[in-house]
Amino acid sequence: MADTTKLADQHSDQGARPAGAVAADPARDVRYRDYRRILIESVAAAIIMALLSFPMFVYKTTDAPGGLALESRWGLAATLVALAFAGRLAFGLLGTSSRASDAASSVGGGITSTFAGTFKFVGPAMIVFAIILPFLPFSDRYIMDLAVLVLTYVMLGWGLNIVVGLAGLLDLGYVAFYAVGAYSYALLAAHFGFSFWICLPLAGILAAFWGILLGFPVLRLRGDYLAIVTLAFGEIIRVVLLNWYQFTGGPDGLSRIPRPSFFGFLEFKRFGENTFHGFFGLDYSSLHRIIFLYYIILVLALITNYVTIRLRRLPIGRAWEAMREDEIACKSLGINIVTTKLSAFAIGAMFGGFAGSFFATKQGFISPESFVFLESAIILAIVVLGGMGSQIGVAIAAVVLIGGLEYLRDVTFLKVIFGEGFDPKQWRMVIFGLLMVTVMVWRPRGLISNRTPSIALKERRAIGSEHVQEGHG
Repeated sequence: MADTTKLADQHSDQGARPAGAVAADPARDVRYRDYRRILIESVAAAIIMALLSFPMFVYKTTDAPGGLALESRWGLAATLVALAFAGRLAFGLLGTSSRASDAASSVGGGITSTFAGTFKFVGPAMIVFAIILPFLPFSDRYIMDLAVLVLTYVMLGWGLNIVVGLAGLLDLGYVAFYAVGAYSYALLAAHFGFSFWICLPLAGILAAFWGILLGFPVLRLRGDYLAIVTLAFGEIIRVVLLNWYQFTGGPDGLSRIPRPSFFGFLEFKRFGENTFHGFFGLDYSSLHRIIFLYYIILVLALITNYVTIRLRRLPIGRAWEAMREDEIACKSLGINIVTTKLSAFAIGAMFGGFAGSFFATKQGFISPESFVFLESAIILAIVVLGGMGSQIGVAIAAVVLIGGLEYLRDVTFLKVIFGEGFDPKQWRMVIFGLLMVTVMVWRPRGLISNRTPSIALKERRAIGSEHVQEGHG
């Protein structure tokens, strides 16, 4: 009887509906509200950019006869407003809003899983390219110097990746170990006459010792508190280097740092005995020393990568990852958190000390200004942008960040967009920051967000980043 009454009510409702009326579509209404909200947010972003760009970009003071003159740049302001509107609209349509965040993350994981099989060929290809780079036709002094700089940051990124990516300890003072390695080599070489090959392991050992000293006070700290303490440690090291004038040279720094020889036998000099070019019968070129330094940092970076991969598969590496996932569960399983944290700090600091020693011998001069907090921020950005725990991701991020900053020094095609008066050198940090924000919105877990289990029963398969904890100490 109840079913008959319900059917009768439905027929009466259909009869009461006006002719030609269309049933409401809830999904279409939701999409309409989403598009309306995205459009409103895009307009709001454009208005905010207009308000910000008016005092900063519209007028510029220029030199003129008899004083200064104001130059208006309405075209630049209009371009920035249009970019803000288009960027916010694109992010909204691509699913960066709160409703589509889950779908976006699943799409990102799918993309990573689709190309995960090709990643195993990227690493060997990059190594082969790095080996033959000095012999390519376009390799000049500028290219080799830039390659040395990129590899230095690759090594620093891999060292910090042990602390942040594997152990999950947020370290904002990693540049302190970089400075310890650099000053260790400079002081040992200056006061004791040790060569680079002797000072290199000593610098790593001293940096590891300072890593252990940092690890003890932060054993009970996690998250933001750990980050603040490591940041303070980095600043303490810099201030000590700046004020201990009798030992470190203070703000004047240390100069005339010995350059490395060819394995202790040949010198890269134009004149004298036992020269590199004389022994091999070559014409003298200052590029010989740069190429030798390039191969030194390449070998050091590859050693760092190999040791990190091997450690990740050992019990200590699995303990790091377990601590990153859940420290309380890690303690309940009987893992010694003290030794696990100290080992992560010590090993990461050791590789930072190696890189610092190489930096000192390459530059020939070091000062506290070379080890400011910005260096720690850049190294951490490399790790986060590449994907915490991903070796190949860190390498790609270092190439993009360091090489991209240099490339943006002279980007001529931007003058077509912003006008002939546009100077890329003044805007490269702004452009670089916008690109980083774009990448992190597109790939919140980094460029390479998949993870390969350190141990598996039958076959190692890459897993999506949504199943892995980022780790915050």
